[in-house]
Amino acid sequence: MTRHLAALLAGLLFGTGLVLSRMVDPAKVLGFLDLFGAWDPSLAFVMVGAIVVTAPAFALARRMKRPLAASRFELPERRDVDGRLLGGSLVFGIGWGLVGLCPGPALTAIGLAPLPALVFVAALIAGTLLFRFTLGRSAEAPANTSG
Repeated sequence: MTRHLAALLAGLLFGTGLVLSRMVDPAKVLGFLDLFGAWDPSLAFVMVGAIVVTAPAFALARRMKRPLAASRFELPERRDVDGRLLGGSLVFGIGWGLVGLCPGPALTAIGLAPLPALVFVAALIAGTLLFRFTLGRSAEAPANTSG
C-alpha cells in the first residue's frame, strides 16, 4: 500500500508540475524548441528548477542502501551508446518537435485537451506495439556468446 500511495503522490506532483509549467501546452513547448524563430526560453527555467530539486535527491539516494518504498534501487545497467539508443532518441526528438508533446505531458493533457492528447497517446501505443512486434523481438533474444 505504501508503494501505491507513494506512486500516486509522485504522479500527482509530477502532473501538477507539468500543468503549472505549461509543459502540457504543445504551443508552449514548440515555442521553446523554436530556437531560430520566436524562441520562448521560459521552459529553460523549468528545467533548471528540476535540476536544482533533483540533484540533492540523487546525492541523498547515492548514500541510501535502498529506497524508502522498495527493496532495491532500479538503475540502468547499460551505459553504452548504440544505434538503437541514437535512433530512438532521434525518433523521440522528431516527434516532440513536430507535436510538442512527449508521453508524460500527453497523459496529463488528456484532462485538458482530450482529443489531441488522445490522438498522440493512441499513436504512442501503436508505435510501442509496432516496436515490440518488430525490433523489440531482437532485443529480447539472448546474445550469442559462443564465439
